[in-house]
Amino acid sequence: MSPSPIEPLDETVEEVINASSFLPESLQFWAVLLLGAVVAAILAFVFSTIARRTLKRIGVEEADVEATRIPFFGLITSIVAKSAFAIFYRDRDWYNPWQFVILIILVTFLTWFIIKVVRVVEAGMMSRFEAKFGPGRRLAKVQTQVGLMRRVLIAVLCILAVAAVLLTIEQVRALGAGLLASAGLASVVVGLAVQSTLANVFAGLQVAFTDSIRVDDTVVVEGERGTVEEITLSYVVVLLLDGRRMILPSTYFTTTPFENWSRRSTEISGNVALQLKLNAPIAYLRQRSTELLEASDLWDGRSNELLVTDAQNGLQTVTVYLSARNAGDLWSLRNMIREKLLAELMESYPECLPDPRMIPNTGA
Repeated sequence: MSPSPIEPLDETVEEVINASSFLPESLQFWAVLLLGAVVAAILAFVFSTIARRTLKRIGVEEADVEATRIPFFGLITSIVAKSAFAIFYRDRDWYNPWQFVILIILVTFLTWFIIKVVRVVEAGMMSRFEAKFGPGRRLAKVQTQVGLMRRVLIAVLCILAVAAVLLTIEQVRALGAGLLASAGLASVVVGLAVQSTLANVFAGLQVAFTDSIRVDDTVVVEGERGTVEEITLSYVVVLLLDGRRMILPSTYFTTTPFENWSRRSTEISGNVALQLKLNAPIAYLRQRSTELLEASDLWDGRSNELLVTDAQNGLQTVTVYLSARNAGDLWSLRNMIREKLLAELMESYPECLPDPRMIPNTGA
C-alpha cells in the first residue's frame, strides 16, 4: 500500500512533538502550531524575497509579489495545524467538525495563494508584452484578453475550491450522485434560470476574443462618447467625457450597433465649422488655420483643409478639416482652432462676424 502524501509531514510533526514532550500535553499542540507559524513566516519571507528579486528583472512590481506572503504563510500554517490536530485529537468526539473547519481554512489560503500567483504571472506577461509591442493597439488587445482569462481562471478556482470542500462531506457526495442521476432535468432548470447571466458571460468572451472592442478604445454608445475602461465577464465599463461611467452588459456589444473610433488605429479626423458673413477673408483663414495646425503638437499632419461648405441667408459656413492621433487630442485641437480663429477675426475682421439679428429665430 503506497504511503499517503501527508505522511512525511506527519512524521516531521511527530518529531517536533517528541522534542516538545517536556511540555504539558495541553500545551504541546499550541507549541507545535507556534513553531509551524514561525517556520511558515520565515519561508514566506524567503519565498517572496527571492521571487521579488527574480521577477523584478522582467518588470513585475514588488507589491504584486509581496501580496503572496500572507496567503503563503496561511497555507503552510494551515497544513501544520491540520497535521498536528490529526495527531493530537484524532480520538476526540469533536475532532471531525474542527478538522472540517481547518480544511476550509486550508483550501481558502490555497485558493488565495494561487490567485495571487496568477496575478503575478499576469503582471509578468503584460510587462514582457509591453516591452515587445510598446503602447498601442496590440498591447491593448493582449491586455483585454489576458485580463478576461484571468477573471475566468479565478472564477474556476473559486468554484473548484467550494466543490473540494463540499465533496469532503459524505452527505453532499451522496447528494451529488443523486443530482447526476437527474442531470437532464437539472440542466434544463438551471439553464432557464441563468440564461441571461450565461448569455452575458459568453458575450464577454466573444467581445474580448473577436477584438470588437479593447481596453482604451474610444466608443460612442447610447449617444455618449467615452473610453472603454474595463471589460469583465458580464459587463463593460465606459468612462464618459464628463467623468461618469456607463455600465453596459456584454450582450450590448454583440446585439447593438455602436461606434468604435479606434478600431484599427487611434488616428481620427474631424472638423471645425464657423458661420461667417460673405465678406469673410477665406484666404487669410486658410493660411492661419494651416499655421496654427503646424504649430500644434496635437495635429498629426494627415488632414488640413479649409472649405466653404454652405452659403445661405447672407452667411457662409467655413469648415476646417483636421486630424489628430486620438479622440482626446482631436477634441482639444478643434477647440483650440475655433478659439484662435474667432479671436483673430474679432480683432482684425470684426465686420465679417455675423450679427445675431441675421440668424433666423427658430423659437416659437
